[in-house]
Amino acid sequence: MGTKGREIVGLDVNKVLELLNKAFADEWLAYYQYWLGAKVVSGPMKDAVIAELMQHAADELRHADMVSNRIIQLGGAPLTTPKKWFDFTNCGYDSPDNSFVQNILQQNIKGEQCAISVYHAMIGEVGLKDPVTYNMAVQILQDEVEHEEDLQALLEDLDVLMKK
Repeated sequence: MGTKGREIVGLDVNKVLELLNKAFADEWLAYYQYWLGAKVVSGPMKDAVIAELMQHAADELRHADMVSNRIIQLGGAPLTTPKKWFDFTNCGYDSPDNSFVQNILQQNIKGEQCAISVYHAMIGEVGLKDPVTYNMAVQILQDEVEHEEDLQALLEDLDVLMKK
């Protein structure tokens, strides 16, 4: 932990660490939801959906890495057990019990919409009082917005296909 890097945070570092650990939990659960969804998805356009879900899973894992690095920079510790992810999560976890492609897409759209809200709120909370966390949250928010668009486009294509 860099002392000056922590010192320049113009708000309660413990509050920032709490926000970050909640986001960390969300990212791990999102990663697993995408990864498992890609394994079990069934129905039309399955191959296109699998490719998209695997790309999103990789992005969520990268986000978890970014968030954990920021937690450590601030002198905190990332959540160390998966059980804690469920205790801290903002967005929860939707298990892909119904593997039909439409259901999988809808579950993940819901997750992305929650993530967009989480990072938008984080940006508002930390603002320029913590420019490093702010920049990280903006980068992740950009990805989450793109993910929502990608998934909604696939769902629209599926709807067209199923109406034929």
